[in-house]
Amino acid sequence: MEGTMPDEDGKRALHQALVDRILHGDGSASVQQRAQAFRNEGLSPPLSTLVSKVATSPALVTDADFTAAEKAGLSEDQLFELVICAAVGHSTRLYEAGLAALATAAAADGEAR
Repeated sequence: MEGTMPDEDGKRALHQALVDRILHGDGSASVQQRAQAFRNEGLSPPLSTLVSKVATSPALVTDADFTAAEKAGLSEDQLFELVICAAVGHSTRLYEAGLAALATAAAADGEAR
């Protein structure tokens, strides 16, 4: 039905489909680079600097960060994909932490009753 929100399982399935698509779908960046950007680990400078900023302090990203990554041999398409992976990876960690906090709170509430 148009205009209805998916249930919790549906939301999780949609989120997982997004993650699978950005990590394993067609792209210019390698699957390994995309996974590393998603996890924010294992990349070499200057790409690691850019990805870390995107994931943790996006307001600090500068044109110089992109220029340095391009000079290291990455194309604009690759950088776009890796920035998306970094952002979705960070939001995924926040989403999972939120779900875990809700589960803990619900369990504590159930024990209190």
